[in-house]
Amino acid sequence: MAAAEAAPHFGAELKDAFKPVNNWVSNGIAWMEEIQQFYRERSVIEKEYAAKLTALCKKYYDRKAKKISPLSVGDNPTMTPGSLESASLTTWTTQLSAVESHAAERDKFATDLIAQVAEPLKHSAAQYEELRKCHVDFHGKLEKEREASYSELKKVKGKYDGACQEVETRRKKMESAFDHGKTKAQTVYQQQILEMNNVKNTYLISINVTNKLKERFFHEYVPELLDGLQDLNETRVARLNALWSLAAQLEKSSLTKSADHMAKLTNEIPRNQPHLDSLMFLRHNVTQLQEPANVGFEPSPVWHDDEALITDEAAKVFLRNLLSKSKTQVRELRVECDQKRRDVEAAKRIRQSIQEGRDNRNEVDVVRSIFFTQESLHEIERKRLTAEVETSTIISVVGDLSLGAKNHNFKSQTFKIPTNCDLCGERIWGLSAKGYDCRDCGYTCHSKCEMKVPAECPGEQTKEEKKKLKAERQEQASAAPAVDLGPTSSASAAPSLARRDTMNSLSSGYAVSANRSLSNVGTQESVSELPDSPASPAPTAPAATKPAVKRNRILAPPPAQYVSSPPPAELPAPTASQKEPRGKMLYPYQATGADEVTVQDGEEITVLEPDDGSGWMRVRSESSAEGLVPASYVELLPAAAASSSPAGRPGSTYSNSSASLAGSTAAAGAKRVGPAVAPRRGAKKVQYVEALYEYEARSDMEWSMAEGERFVLVNRDSGDGWADVERGGVTKSVPANYIQEV
Repeated sequence: MAAAEAAPHFGAELKDAFKPVNNWVSNGIAWMEEIQQFYRERSVIEKEYAAKLTALCKKYYDRKAKKISPLSVGDNPTMTPGSLESASLTTWTTQLSAVESHAAERDKFATDLIAQVAEPLKHSAAQYEELRKCHVDFHGKLEKEREASYSELKKVKGKYDGACQEVETRRKKMESAFDHGKTKAQTVYQQQILEMNNVKNTYLISINVTNKLKERFFHEYVPELLDGLQDLNETRVARLNALWSLAAQLEKSSLTKSADHMAKLTNEIPRNQPHLDSLMFLRHNVTQLQEPANVGFEPSPVWHDDEALITDEAAKVFLRNLLSKSKTQVRELRVECDQKRRDVEAAKRIRQSIQEGRDNRNEVDVVRSIFFTQESLHEIERKRLTAEVETSTIISVVGDLSLGAKNHNFKSQTFKIPTNCDLCGERIWGLSAKGYDCRDCGYTCHSKCEMKVPAECPGEQTKEEKKKLKAERQEQASAAPAVDLGPTSSASAAPSLARRDTMNSLSSGYAVSANRSLSNVGTQESVSELPDSPASPAPTAPAATKPAVKRNRILAPPPAQYVSSPPPAELPAPTASQKEPRGKMLYPYQATGADEVTVQDGEEITVLEPDDGSGWMRVRSESSAEGLVPASYVELLPAAAASSSPAGRPGSTYSNSSASLAGSTAAAGAKRVGPAVAPRRGAKKVQYVEALYEYEARSDMEWSMAEGERFVLVNRDSGDGWADVERGGVTKSVPANYIQEV
């Protein structure tokens, strides 16, 4: 606690006591209204005789008595004040005593009192109230900033919990996956663990940032604001002293007979030092600061972990990139902080000059400017503090990873042509896709992949060197994963994975249009969740040409559908009824409606109604059941092969769908899997499109076009800038803005 002779500092003593200090200052400012009202009423009564003037003084004696505690020690003091009065109240008592002896005041003194005391008091009270509101508004912003930091931490915690939940989900999927999909499930599970580690690191760093911001709030921002309120109150008291002195001088000049009383009043007023009221309030309102405890790491309820940063190789790549970015930000933000701080100090010096009467500018405007600049300073300081905590946290655990790092010179880039990410190998989607590319070596990546890119930039490269590097990176990104499934591997233990353990998104030969009609799927899984087709070939696009459009996996049937029906009995000799068109099921199909029929893989069927453009045909199975099946599941048989056994069936000569492309290139003996989605029911009309411009295909997944050439439209642009069209029963992609419907 400050000594009686020294001026106290609310910021150092009261800490987070903004509300009681603000109420106390507000009481003092409101009290000025009563003082000026006193002078106004007195100016009227002064025209009368001493009796009314004495009655007025008694009235304000009574008012003062009611406000001794609020004005001296506040509304709710922590210590009982007893009969103590503040220095200002004592001076006010002397003022009232002097007024009682001046019953002969006349018109001139009353007029001077209104013009030189009451009006300035009103103006000062309004000005001080505006200043106090500025402090209140700024304190509200500080609290919002603090709550925002806690809210941001809560969001990061939610992301961490979500990532942990996703890891647990992937683990369960891996355990329940069948042999054909276990490798992919394990790969997805391992990648999700890496993603969870990055989210965890972000969460731990956010905890440190939040704690540091909380420390700034309680030990710097709020104390500084409390000092401002103390200064405002002391300035108000100084202004009261000046006006009281003026009133006393007016009385002294107009009433020479009361010179002795006015001299005593004049001597008493200077004794009311502005800090004396503050000291009394401080003594009766000191409380113990209840600072919240630091935030600690909270493990996820579904993924038990400790508070240590993840420091494996994948995490180090993320931490190295984060460290390099943070160190750069620290240097830049320190310069900005210094400049803003100098601006704040300059504005404070202007305010000091205004309070001392050496500057005529409006103090309210200057204070608003100070708080506006401080708000900007706090924002920059939060960013700098965040970067510093990130830097110190990472260095304290894994050292300075940025030493020797060859960081890519990434710039935000809009990709107007289809471009693949060099890290994950997937398409950077859209005609106006946002991502990053290295200005030196040409490395391209998604925005989400930027922090995962290793700091291994080879430096500035020529155009040919960039093309070569691009091809190598795409080959690495597209390489199939080499997963170690030794004798010790089990459903609960995922193998160690490397970058080569991921699968190229173009590995499915059929997937040209498998994911084009997602809106038509009722009971199927999302295409983005579909497992790889075991019968799908992996065409390789030229490395130096435009990367192929990303194609998702084909849905494998459930285990029950892998069991083929018993081989049919020998067919009897062909009859007249067998002259109807015959076909063979390329894939098993499970009926999902009353007008559909369930058929097995390899089962021969009779075509009752051919495909009318809707993508469905009515057939009769070997069990004499009739119903609809997707036309893309059926291979029409030539008349000569209608009676042949399944084992002796010749190769397909016609298929009404690109599904035959996948079947013709599948490995011998591999299990065939049907397309991911069935055609939309009721779609009878076939839509044609015409090429507006000439286009040369850049991969085997695209059609070359001549101006005016016609195609069958399979799927319009779904947001990636490409459309799927069919020609000769084969579906490929073309630029969506190169065609028009006819």
